Amino acid sequence: MAQHRSNPDDRSDNVEKLQEMIHNTIDNMEAAEATLEFSNGKDRADVEAKNERRRDALDALRNEVKDEAQYNGSGE
Repeated sequence: MAQHRSNPDDRSDNVEKLQEMIHNTIDNMEAAEATLEFSNGKDRADVEAKNERRRDALDALRNEVKDEAQYNGSGE
C-alpha cells in the first residue's frame, strides 16, 4: 500500500494567479457588455445578471488578493 504525501502549501504565486483571474473576469464583463447592444429581453437580462455575479466575484477576488499579500508579507 503506497503512502500518500500531501504537497507543501506554496502560496507564493497566489497573488499573481488571483490578479490574472481578476483581469480575465473584467475582460469577460467587457465582452458581455459589448454583446448587450445586439441582445434582446431575456438574453439581455441574463447577461446583466451574469455581470452582476462577476462584480460580486471581483470584490471577493480583490479581498483575497489583500489576504494573500498580507500572508506573503508576514513571513509565515
